[in-house]
Amino acid sequence: MSRLSIRREHRLGLARARELAGDWAVHAARAYGLQCTIERGAEQDHVRFQRSGVDGVLTVNATAVAIDARLSALLGPLRRTIGGQIEAGLDRLLAAEAADAAEPPPGAGAPAAQDRS
Repeated sequence: MSRLSIRREHRLGLARARELAGDWAVHAARAYGLQCTIERGAEQDHVRFQRSGVDGVLTVNATAVAIDARLSALLGPLRRTIGGQIEAGLDRLLAAEAADAAEPPPGAGAPAAQDRS
């Protein structure tokens, strides 16, 4: 078995990280046929996933997301390709979330209306 470990820091907070982990579980089930189980914790959540050839866990907390997986001997030679795709997707997701958080809310920065009565 080949192991795959990926970790990224984030500034999303636990609530938003939990939402994204749930979204990831739905996407992974639909796109890759993974069976996902979400285990909620006080300070972190785990999304356990498995299917033929792979099993692992996605862990999220207030400051980081980590994926640890074991690939079968058949998928082991593709570890770098699979890992690269996971890293790219995770980086895109976190960058999009950071950009959304950096955008001012609608109307922010607009001049305040003046009362001329």
